[in-house]
Amino acid sequence: MTLTFRLRHVARLLLSSAALMLCSAATQAADPPRPVEGDWVAPRFQFHTGQTLENLRLHYVTLGDRANPAVLVLHGTYQSAQAMLSKDFGGQLFGPGQPLDASKYFIIIPDGIGVGKSSKPSDGLRAAFPQYNYADMVLAQYRMLTEGMGITHLRLIIGNSMGGMQTWIWGGTYPGFADGLVPMASQPTEMASRNWMMRRMLVESIKQDPAWNNGNYTTQPPSLRLANNMFVFATNGGTLAYQAMAGSHAQADKLVDERLAAPVTADANDFIYQWGSSADYNAAPGLSKIKAPVLAINSADDERNPPETGVMQAALKEVPSAQLLLIPASAETRGHGTTGMARFYVRELEQFIKGLPAR
Repeated sequence: MTLTFRLRHVARLLLSSAALMLCSAATQAADPPRPVEGDWVAPRFQFHTGQTLENLRLHYVTLGDRANPAVLVLHGTYQSAQAMLSKDFGGQLFGPGQPLDASKYFIIIPDGIGVGKSSKPSDGLRAAFPQYNYADMVLAQYRMLTEGMGITHLRLIIGNSMGGMQTWIWGGTYPGFADGLVPMASQPTEMASRNWMMRRMLVESIKQDPAWNNGNYTTQPPSLRLANNMFVFATNGGTLAYQAMAGSHAQADKLVDERLAAPVTADANDFIYQWGSSADYNAAPGLSKIKAPVLAINSADDERNPPETGVMQAALKEVPSAQLLLIPASAETRGHGTTGMARFYVRELEQFIKGLPAR
C-alpha cells in the first residue's frame, strides 16, 4: 500500500501556467465540441430508503464518438451538465490537443438526480419525491452507463465537489470499472464539521420559513435567496480573492447588492433535496477497495475541505495508489470554486492520464 503526495508550490504552479499559455494559447481557448443530449429512463428505480419511482429520468450530454474510450464527468451540487461545458472547465479540457480531447474520448456528463433535466421534486411530486442520496445518484449513473449506453468500462471518472464525492463512491463501489479516478474539491470522509453544519443551516433556513409551507408554496420562499447567498459567501470564493475584489466597505456592499439583485432560478424543494442528499455521505469504508490510480485535486483555500485538518491526508493512506495535488491559495483562486477552473491543474491532469495503464 503506497501513497504519494504532491504538494505544488506557488512558483511552480505559476511557471507551469505561464508555459502552457505560451505553448498553446489557441488550444487553451478552444471551445468544446458541440454536445449531444440524451435521456435514459429506468422503468422502476429503488432508492436507498426502499422508496421507488416509476420512470426515473437521467438526462445527459455527450461529446465525441462513442467508439472512443469513455470518460464520465460529474458536476457539483445544484449544477447540471452544462456547468462542465463552461469555458473555464470544458473549454480547458475537451478541445483539440487538451487532456480530454473529445476527438479521442467519448465524454459523458449526466445531470444528477434532482437537477437539470433529470427527475426532480419540482417536476410535480414536490416534497413527496423519494429521498435520494449520493449512493442513489451513483447507482443511477452506473445503470445509465451499463443498461442504457452499453458501456462496461471507463477510461476515467472526474468529478467536482459533489461530483468529486461521487467519484470516491464510484471507486469503492465499482472497483476496476474505471482506469483512473480524479475526485476534486472533496474528501472521502464522513460529511461533518463546518461543511455539514453550513449545509444543514441552508436547508433549515428554508424549511423554517413559513412561506415554504411544507413544500406546498405558490411562490419561492424569500429565505431561498438569502440562505443561498449566505452559504456561498461563507463556503465558496476564497479569502484572498474576496479581499482583492471586495477589500473596501463599498466594494463589499456592491458585491452583496449584486448577488441579492440576481434573479432566483432555483426551486426551494429541489434545493432542499440537493443539499440534503449529502447528509449520509461517507466514502471512507470503500477506500481500501479502490483499484484504480487516484489523482485527488483540492485547493488550499477550500472553505469546505480545509487541508489544515489533516483529514484528507489521513484518509488517502487507505488508498492503494493515490496522489494529492493541493493548489496553493492566491488572489486568483476561488476557494471551493477553484477546481472549476481547470487551468490550475490541466498539466498535472494530462500527466496523470498519460500514466494510466494502457488498454
